[in-house]
Amino acid sequence: MNGLVVALALPAVTAGMLGLLRGMVTDRVAARAGLGASVLSGLFVLGAWLLHDGGGYASELDVTWVRTLGVHFHLGMDGISFPLLLMTTLLSALVCWALVDDPPVGDNATPALVALVMVVLSAAIGVFSSLDLLLFFVFFELALIPMWFVIARWGDPHDPVGRRVAATRFLLYTVVGSAFMLVGFVTVWALTGTLQIPELAARADVLDGGWALFAASTIALGLAVKTPIWPFHLWLPDAHAKAPTVGSVLLAAVFLKLGTYGLLRVLVSVLPGPARDLAPWLGVLGVVGIVLAALACLRQTDLKRLIAYSSVGHMGFVVLGIATLTDIGVAAAVFASVAHGVVTGLLFFNAGSLKRRFGSAEMSVLGRGLYARMPALAVVLVFAAFASLGLPGLAGFWGEMMALRGAYEAAAEAGAGLVPALAAVLLVAALVGVLLTSAYFLRLIRRTLQGVPTPHDADLDLDGSERGIAAVLVIAVLILGLAPGIVMGVVEPSIPAILGSGR
Repeated sequence: MNGLVVALALPAVTAGMLGLLRGMVTDRVAARAGLGASVLSGLFVLGAWLLHDGGGYASELDVTWVRTLGVHFHLGMDGISFPLLLMTTLLSALVCWALVDDPPVGDNATPALVALVMVVLSAAIGVFSSLDLLLFFVFFELALIPMWFVIARWGDPHDPVGRRVAATRFLLYTVVGSAFMLVGFVTVWALTGTLQIPELAARADVLDGGWALFAASTIALGLAVKTPIWPFHLWLPDAHAKAPTVGSVLLAAVFLKLGTYGLLRVLVSVLPGPARDLAPWLGVLGVVGIVLAALACLRQTDLKRLIAYSSVGHMGFVVLGIATLTDIGVAAAVFASVAHGVVTGLLFFNAGSLKRRFGSAEMSVLGRGLYARMPALAVVLVFAAFASLGLPGLAGFWGEMMALRGAYEAAAEAGAGLVPALAAVLLVAALVGVLLTSAYFLRLIRRTLQGVPTPHDADLDLDGSERGIAAVLVIAVLILGLAPGIVMGVVEPSIPAILGSGR
């Protein structure tokens, strides 16, 4: 039995069963089915990794899919994808747990929503384990479609028009990005006659010249929209603001990681020469995103929009790490992706709890003195904010520090993805972004948690399931912050295969 295939199939089968039995399944049963499928998928991923002998890909499966085009159903897992797979199954499980006690409005709405979550989970597992470019593309697009329904159908109940506009903007941006990505994949296939990622990586020296640069540019552009990298991020703030908590967590913790993973698995691994040419552009856009997103956060009055813009900044650090084309930079990208998924998931769960009680995430509506009215939620929100701003000892610290160290190494010596002078400028600018990140989170804490409590009827603190979800994520943040070697020990052996001749 192939553990990776089972992990991919379980949520897909669960989605199909919930769709068929929608009228006969209660909300709680549907949510618990999604929770169980997510946990089991995570256990199969973990088991497949632990049973791996250390050579090649874990749970590799290679079956011819479309013989005339040379397309294979080729799956496998390495140290780059394994942490992302575990994070994805964890967040999916927590999303379904949240739906047990907080079902969406509407008759039999929970089975439909959980089915969509399961499709996203299955597609994300497919993306993180695909070793064929066309298969990668198919799974990528499969993750896109259910997200539109989640935002448009179950988004902000007070603004039905706004949520549909946000969902449509999300769809249009990402479809255009997909078109560019597909053009790049077809170009690679035309140049090499294969779509197999391991084979392409082994022949990476052949992929050079004008057409290879064209392929890399279109792939990078498509993935930049999905990450998103500034200035292709315009779909993200509204999508987060109008999405339900389920949608916000999936967007931040899962969907954004598909883009950064693609930059590593496809751009850097398959097209190392053109990736080196594009690295300065990626580095500049990533750091510009860090600074401008932080400045935008300082002006936000809506908590969910603030977290959305902060995600653009955090993804900027991931992109900076990738752009250095150094061992520590790639390690930073993977670690920061996992840390961001866990920390931002915690932030969005808190924002969802507040919006559920107050009917809005606007800070003016939330009022002041939340610590006095909702001490448990306030403590978790402060913890998540400190983790997100990169407090040492918490998950957010290590990814940013390693990305900055990668930029420092690139500034100190030639041979990396960035020329020394540019790397030095980007390093200084990214440090400014770190300071601004601290400023906007401290502003958030001062504006909502401190001060004289604002009178309000909604003084309910976190309930049982909310406390349980928060506890799981707090523990994950502490483990990543206090024992980063758990992740790094998995990631580091796979870095040479990613960088390859691109170093």
